[in-house]
Amino acid sequence: MRYLQLCTLLWLTACASALHFYLDTDEQRCFIEELPTDTIVEGHYRALEWSEKAQAYVENPDLGVLVEVDELETGHNVVRTRGPPDGRFTFTSHEAGDHAICLSASYAAGGALFGATHVRLYLDVVVGATAPDAEHDRAHVSELSAKLRDLNQKLEDIRREQQYQREREANFRDLSESTNSRAVWYSFAQIVVLVMTCAWQLRHLRRFFEDRKMH
Repeated sequence: MRYLQLCTLLWLTACASALHFYLDTDEQRCFIEELPTDTIVEGHYRALEWSEKAQAYVENPDLGVLVEVDELETGHNVVRTRGPPDGRFTFTSHEAGDHAICLSASYAAGGALFGATHVRLYLDVVVGATAPDAEHDRAHVSELSAKLRDLNQKLEDIRREQQYQREREANFRDLSESTNSRAVWYSFAQIVVLVMTCAWQLRHLRRFFEDRKMH
């Protein structure tokens, strides 16, 4: 089985892990990573073949890369895709446990002219955060809705209190104006009574003096 070909163990971090390794065409190399449920994994690979003419590793557009991801416990195939020599892949773990990430390089129909070719394969894998929890999101939204209702209720209470205070101020202002008006009329009445009293006393004194003169 291809899992017997495992020769390298890569522990991917929560941020990113990059490495390069060597293999021949049609040779499969696998890495095992233990993933939690609903974890998003993104990978970027680049394959370069050895060129005897250039005496260096160069990119060949005829060289393709096959990416396969399997859940080891269930045997479920999560990803099986063939891409160009420089490509990407993404998958989400459906079950918690060990996952085998396997890569192999091969040519398109016709194969290499002189048999297997030595390949240098770069691999950069990013293990992201777990996928959003719908139940948690709904609970969070419900909590926010409850807080929003509480805030609206408090605002409504504040508005009612402000309206009550305005009504009290209006009543107090009306009472003050009424009291001031009554005080003015009372003062005016006192002045009228005082004037009338003075006039009556002056008239009475005048009659008294006239009576004294006649006697």
